[in-house]
Amino acid sequence: MRIFYGVQGTGNGHITRARVMAKELFAAGIEVTFQFTGRPAHKYFDMDIFNGYQLRTGLTFNTDKGHVNYLKTALDAKPITFIKDVKSLDLSGYDLIISDFEPVTAWAAKTRRKPVLGIGHQYAFNHNIPRKGSDPIAEQVMKYFAPADRGVGLHWHHFGQAILPPIIDTPETPKNIIQNKIIVYLPFEDQNEVIRLLAPFENFDFHIYAPEEIASKFEHITCNPLSRDGFQKDLYDSSGIISNAGFELASEALQLGKKILAKPLHAQMEQISNAAALQQLGYGHTMADMDISVIEHWLHDNHAVHITYPNIAKVLVEWIQDGMPEMGADFIEAIWDTVDVLHIKH
Repeated sequence: MRIFYGVQGTGNGHITRARVMAKELFAAGIEVTFQFTGRPAHKYFDMDIFNGYQLRTGLTFNTDKGHVNYLKTALDAKPITFIKDVKSLDLSGYDLIISDFEPVTAWAAKTRRKPVLGIGHQYAFNHNIPRKGSDPIAEQVMKYFAPADRGVGLHWHHFGQAILPPIIDTPETPKNIIQNKIIVYLPFEDQNEVIRLLAPFENFDFHIYAPEEIASKFEHITCNPLSRDGFQKDLYDSSGIISNAGFELASEALQLGKKILAKPLHAQMEQISNAAALQQLGYGHTMADMDISVIEHWLHDNHAVHITYPNIAKVLVEWIQDGMPEMGADFIEAIWDTVDVLHIKH
């Protein structure tokens, strides 16, 4: 079986999910060609697992100090390059086309009348789930950015819908937690402002991961370049994370039993909805803006949620090999019955 798998590379969450899928797909003996779009080639890191991959320009969103800037997004778009990428993508000889919200793959398949399987968090928005911050632009983006003929949506809870748990690695639960160790991943915020807000909390050790190199003059604030292995090592024995409201990192934090403080991107419906879901489920705290009083309250709150999710990547690979039958209520229910939610105190 040969699969062409397109992955949105703007944020690290899609790539993290693809890494887990790649491991299970290759273990099953499936031949997969991965394509990534949405960021410059030199900004991809820790990509060895993909066993060679294609890069194209694609489409991405422009952000500025925690806001999605739709005007600059439109001005920075390269429609001629995008059209050329769509037309030049050769999808012949593949048995299945998969898109994790990746537009070049999705539109190349659509123009060639090849069915596309969408796998990712965005496809959960085809169902009745917590939804906030929507507007006409956001609705059109969600519908047309990377259209799929069939979508497998992922979320932290089923909300009574035909969606699956997150695709994440399932590591052992950490035995030793450093109570005052906090991971900070706010790539869309002004990093100097982040450091300024964290500086007063000298009883905590903050480990910031940022896409651009930045220095800290404070002993309790360490700045690190993006690194999958380094980030995972720090996350493992930390007590919590402060991050934007991306889906994949919050999923990993819940799987490891970390407390969460999420600051969604402004004007980004998916992240605003994610924050609403975290709050509704009682899985994390949120803040609309970088707020020092909210940060202080959260730092001294030792409540966290530990969720044990099954290996959904393996479930999906077996489902693909089985011919992708309709996911009935019994199939969905059986998977969610294996999810264990535990409220803990650090």
